[in-house]
Amino acid sequence: MFTGLIEHLGTVTEIVHDAGGCTLTIGDSAPILGDCHVGDSIAVNGACLTVVEFDKEERGGWFKVWLANETLDRTDLGERKVNDQVNLERAMGAHVRFGGHFVQAHVDTTATLIGRQPDGDSLRLLFQLPEPTPERPSLLPYLIPKGYVAIDGTSLTLTVVDDARRAFGVMLIKHTQEKITLSKKPIGAKVNIEVDMVGKFVEKSVHAALGGGGGPLRKLVEKVVEDVLVKKGVVAQR
Repeated sequence: MFTGLIEHLGTVTEIVHDAGGCTLTIGDSAPILGDCHVGDSIAVNGACLTVVEFDKEERGGWFKVWLANETLDRTDLGERKVNDQVNLERAMGAHVRFGGHFVQAHVDTTATLIGRQPDGDSLRLLFQLPEPTPERPSLLPYLIPKGYVAIDGTSLTLTVVDDARRAFGVMLIKHTQEKITLSKKPIGAKVNIEVDMVGKFVEKSVHAALGGGGGPLRKLVEKVVEDVLVKKGVVAQR
C-alpha cells in the first residue's frame, strides 16, 4: 500500500528488453534505499514494482525492477527512455503519519495530457481518458470533483470532471510542481492513472446488494422508487 506522496525523483539509467518484458535500472535513488531489501515494493510512476537488485552507494544509489508485458501494456513505463526522471515512493510503513490517500499502485489505465494553464504560481492540468472498451470499461464513474486520483503515483485532488469529453483536471501548487515529474510533461504525454479504490469497493457492494436477491439495500431502493412513482401518479398507492 502507498500514500501517493512522492518521496524522490529517480533517473532511468538502463533499459533491457526480453521476451517477457523488460528490466529498468533506476539511478540517483540513494535517499530511498537506506532500508531497502531485495523483494521490497517501490512505486515507480505509480506502478508497484519489486526490487530485484540494488546498490545503495554505487552511482548515487540504484535499483532494478522487472516489468512484465502486462505492466508495459497498462502503464507508460514502456515509453520511458534512459535519463527520464520517474516518481518514486516506498511502500507505506505502519509507523508513519498517513497523508495523500490509499494508493495500491495498481495502474488502471493511461490518460493523455491535453491542456495546461498557469494559475498564478499554480498549474492547472487537463487529461483525457481513452475510449472505453469491453475489456477496459470507462473509469469516469470513479472520478468526482474534489475526489482523489493518483497520476503517475501522485495523490491529487480532482478539480473538474467532464464526462462528455472523458476529461478531468487537477491543480498543482508550486511545491508539488517541484517535487514530481508531472509539471514537466508536454501536451500529448501519457500518464498512469489509478482511481480511488474506495469507489471500486462501493460500486461492487452496491451491485451485489441490488442484484443479490432482495437484500435490505435493494428493498430500501425499491421502496424509494415506488414512493416517487406514487407521488408522480404513475402507479397507485398500495
